[in-house]
Amino acid sequence: MPTVLITGGHTGLGLEAAKELASGARLDLLLAGRDPNRVEVAARQIRSRYGVDVGVLELDLSSLASVRAAAARVRAMLETGEIDSLRAILSNAGAQFRGPVSYSADGYEETFAVNHLGPFLLVNLLLDLVSERGRIVFTASGTHDPETMDGKMVGAAVEPDADALALEGKNGEKLISGGKRYTTSKLATMLFAYELDRRLRRGQSSLASIAFDPGLIPETGLTRTSPGAVRWVARTSPMKWFLERLGVTMGSLSFSGPALARVAYDPSFADGSGKYFQSKNGSLIEARSSKASYDEERAARLWRDSERLVHLRGKEAPALLR
Repeated sequence: MPTVLITGGHTGLGLEAAKELASGARLDLLLAGRDPNRVEVAARQIRSRYGVDVGVLELDLSSLASVRAAAARVRAMLETGEIDSLRAILSNAGAQFRGPVSYSADGYEETFAVNHLGPFLLVNLLLDLVSERGRIVFTASGTHDPETMDGKMVGAAVEPDADALALEGKNGEKLISGGKRYTTSKLATMLFAYELDRRLRRGQSSLASIAFDPGLIPETGLTRTSPGAVRWVARTSPMKWFLERLGVTMGSLSFSGPALARVAYDPSFADGSGKYFQSKNGSLIEARSSKASYDEERAARLWRDSERLVHLRGKEAPALLR
């Protein structure tokens, strides 16, 4: 049976998507996360409840070595028949880091490393393994757009300069806020998704590259690193009502998780490559992303700089994009 790889598929939005893929599409799963023991707990529950095969993949997106090891493991699983085929990749895991700047094992600012550089390398290493008409779905965020209330609340994205973002705090320039680091990393996600679509189309590939915004989900979203009282208030019905009236794109685990799964497997999204879908107040809609996200020159530059930062070697680059 075809397999779907989900980063962060053992918790929150990813777990709800995994359940939908197992129950609705009857697809096997490969759940990727930093702690194999935690991931195995979710995998065991899904196996027992839905009767599909669920594998566990150790993956730390902040570490380029871990990403390469995980990609090699997926390749080995396909070669040995441990998994039948790779139908889709859901690049879902992400994080926001508040407070002082922190760095990955490779010395890169952690928000940019986890939300962009790690997924960029993983997708490039696995792209040739995805079966025909497969899909790569990126969990994006409406916060990438500074013209929306989503972006205004968190902090307007800055120029997606890969070197500046990766070396934030090391170049002697004024630090940007944790919110802006997050929104800019999500702008990078959008640029990557659209640039991947353009390269796939030029290569006459049948694969699809799709961006999906789950909306603000207080249980798993931007309040996750906030104090307990803030998280509690954000989850209350009055606050959710207020945020929706304010113009914030609101999602929920019960709707956005299955919606992410639908984008990954439902035939109605077969022509979704290069598009942006939002879970907005209980509806799944096609939307326009920020003006900057459609800038092809920015996207091409980000791609080239990201290749250099992750040390993507010529033989590692996907054959279908060469």
